Amino acid sequence: MARLNLWRWVVLTGAGVYFLVPLAASVIFTVDVPGEGVTFAAYGQILGADGFLSGLVLSLELAAATIAVVLLLMVPAMVALRLGAPGLRPVVEVICSLPLVVPPIAFVAGISTVLKWGPEHLSRTPLFQTFVAIQNPDFPVVLVLAYVVMALPFVHRALDAGLRAVDVRTLVEAARSCGASPVQALVTAVLPNLRGALLNASFLTLALVLGEFTVARLLGFQPFAVWIYNIGGSQAQLSVAVSVLSLLVTWALLLALAGLGGRSRTAAAKG
Repeated sequence: MARLNLWRWVVLTGAGVYFLVPLAASVIFTVDVPGEGVTFAAYGQILGADGFLSGLVLSLELAAATIAVVLLLMVPAMVALRLGAPGLRPVVEVICSLPLVVPPIAFVAGISTVLKWGPEHLSRTPLFQTFVAIQNPDFPVVLVLAYVVMALPFVHRALDAGLRAVDVRTLVEAARSCGASPVQALVTAVLPNLRGALLNASFLTLALVLGEFTVARLLGFQPFAVWIYNIGGSQAQLSVAVSVLSLLVTWALLLALAGLGGRSRTAAAKG
């Protein structure tokens, strides 16, 4: 037991050094200005930087839409799979894991090919306006669709773990015996017991969208991650300051999620 505790501390210390040393170096780079000493001017310039708010708002809007779409797609599918066709679970798991093995460059190349093919062959059909609308830079729906695909592996794992922890069949049958419709049974009986899994899936999707760069950059859109890259060419300190701030915000969300999940388990245990 003592040896196990020792290795645990060694691993935790190594992980802490691995993550904290680069973060500390980034913070020092943003506050140490040659000839001026320590200054937090870079952090003070963030809110007033050109494109900061628009890029951040766009990323948050894309994240909200992605979370809504992927949960509306996956939650009913996972519940139906567990209730009606458990034998298909390996097939669904493989399909949802495909985005992990497809390189982002190949993924973007496929999307670009479809977006170029559409206007050329559908210019005289009503679908032409659809291809134009999903590429609106104010809210590129095509990015939402791409992020839904990219989030499938993480959402599937989170929901699958949550469904394994509850007896879905008993919950649904109990709700149906009380006169609830299938949708009501899902909303009132199943979803409250998947609160932790839903929060985990939502957080992973949010982190994915806020940090995704390749797809948005190659498709020509400018959400938050692309804005950080663009501004880094002319204002390196400001770019690193924004990266540090976004990382701290992400950690804060993770800690809040962990605290919320812990309170949920405590309340359930007391109940």
